[in-house]
Formats: sequence, structure tokens, C-alpha cells
Amino acid sequence: MSLLLVLKAKKVLAFASEIKDPLTFRPAHEKPYAMSQNSNIQVTIESTPNPATLKFNLNTQIVDAGIDFPTAQETDRSPLAAKLFGFPWTAGVYLGPQFVSVTKQDWVDWDVLAEPLAGLIKEHLERGEGILSEAVQVQGNDFEDSDNEEIRQIKTILAREIRPVVALDGGDVVFAKYEDQVLYIQMKGSCSGCPSSQATLKEGIEVRFKELMPAIKEVRAV
Repeated sequence: MSLLLVLKAKKVLAFASEIKDPLTFRPAHEKPYAMSQNSNIQVTIESTPNPATLKFNLNTQIVDAGIDFPTAQETDRSPLAAKLFGFPWTAGVYLGPQFVSVTKQDWVDWDVLAEPLAGLIKEHLERGEGILSEAVQVQGNDFEDSDNEEIRQIKTILAREIRPVVALDGGDVVFAKYEDQVLYIQMKGSCSGCPSSQATLKEGIEVRFKELMPAIKEVRAV
């Protein structure tokens, strides 16, 4: 799906007039998340704009907010992510509310990985094995007491317009900082390392932010 086309379509909904409305953000700490045994888990496989990443859609919620695991060293809090990183070809794992994005190394093909990986995720969830073993810090998109009005507007736009679209392709966008009229964001999940991420950033995200907040001169990925 083209983020640019979706964002252009959303213009007619006049979201700009709603930017200052309060939002209910998820807590900054993702709670430990475990599932009871469930034999009705369904996993469907979806390609993403990043050829190294597949999105495994689920018919159940596994976390409240997206959590990125870019390396194996960061998976000690997630039994599911740790299991996926047990394969030598795994380059990244992203847990979304109802999906898992997995990024592979270049030396292996999805043709031999996709179906077994979907089966592994299904089995893990059906057995009620852990998703998160302890609270995980979720940073970037929640309102903080120190946020000024501009940052609150930025986070609101991210939450309402940008992140839902990016999530359709198994990715996420997280606020990093705003200074000197430049917005810095982190691109996670399938967006990280995606060949089309620069186009998404400049032709989609940056254009939309400039339309809604003319004070923003540029959007950069960090």
C-alpha cells in the first residue's frame, strides 16, 4: 500500500482541525503478556515493501503497543522474540498488536522459511507460551509532562495518521525528537532497511507533516 496515496486520501477528512484534541495513549510500559492455551490461532502471511521482511498476521492480540527487537541481545524480555532469534538467519523481530514482523538475512529465501515460521508462531501462541516476560519500556509516542504543544501535535499526527498506515505493512514510526524545526523519527519493523523507506519518509510522512504543521521544515530518520 502506498503511504503517500493513503495520506492524500485522508486530507479530505480534515484531521488538521482535530490535532489538538486529547488522545488516550497506551501506557509507556508494556505489561508482561502471556496467553492461555488457544487452539484457534490463525496465522496468515503477508509480504511487505521490504523484501527482507514478512508480516505474520494474527487473529488475536499479543501486545498493547508495538515493540521492536532489532538484535538477539534485546530479546531476554520476550520468549517469542527470543525463539525467533534462535534461527541464525533472523535479522530482526517486531511485535505488533496483532502481527509479528520478521526480517531475515540475505543469504536465505522466504520460499523455504515462510510456512515453517508461520507454524512455529502458531504453535507458540497455541501452547500459551510467553510473549513478554517482564515490563517493557515503550518509548517515543506517549505524551510526557515535558512535551510542549508542538511535540504533542506531532505525536497526535503520528498516532492518528502515520502509524496506522505504516502498521499495515508491518512497520512502525516512533518520535525521536524535534529541534530547530526538524522532526526526527525512528522507523521500525519492516520500515527499517526497506528500499522504499526513503520515499515513504520524504514523499509521504514529510509531505503530510508539512501540510499540517508548516513550521516543520524537514523530517529525518535516525
